[in-house]
Amino acid sequence: MTARTEHQPQMSVEDFEQLERHAPETVRLEFIHGMVQVKAVTDGNHDQIIAWLQRLCMQHRPELWLYADRGMQVEKYRRGRARPDGVLAPFGFIRGHGDWSDAEGVLMAVEVTSYDSDTHQRDRVEKPDAYASAGIPVYLLIDRDDCSVVVFDQPEDGRYRHTEKLPFGAPVKLPDPVGITLDTEPLKELAD
Repeated sequence: MTARTEHQPQMSVEDFEQLERHAPETVRLEFIHGMVQVKAVTDGNHDQIIAWLQRLCMQHRPELWLYADRGMQVEKYRRGRARPDGVLAPFGFIRGHGDWSDAEGVLMAVEVTSYDSDTHQRDRVEKPDAYASAGIPVYLLIDRDDCSVVVFDQPEDGRYRHTEKLPFGAPVKLPDPVGITLDTEPLKELAD
């Protein structure tokens, strides 16, 4: 669910961060395009997909780590805050960071769709723009609604210039700077 009204005053990042710190554990909040968004709590298959991807990244790129649910500063213009399901960066990337890391050094942001009413707007529309505007080279969307993997890359002017969508089971090449090819056959079992 996204909190949106036509004449809603813009919340400051500082106010959002205070609200987020006091939110119950059953709620995950994000601040994208100046709006507070509630992100659904994950289910077991969602978490297993992140674990599957984490293991593949470790096998192919042991100098990197897929940090789960890392708070990221996105959107240079509105100073947004997002919690990607995963952030691929050099191991040790978060050392010395507070709750929200700058996107510099992040190679890829990952989202796995949740079964909620706001998934389309959040994961397929707003997140690509937010991650592109932050300069994250690759955005990987694992879309359980239509059993596809979508790779966004070549960020420029707040948008990804290239997108490739493939079905679960197809090999998926994550472009440089990630440089990993995923065997997505195991995702077929985790689509439910």
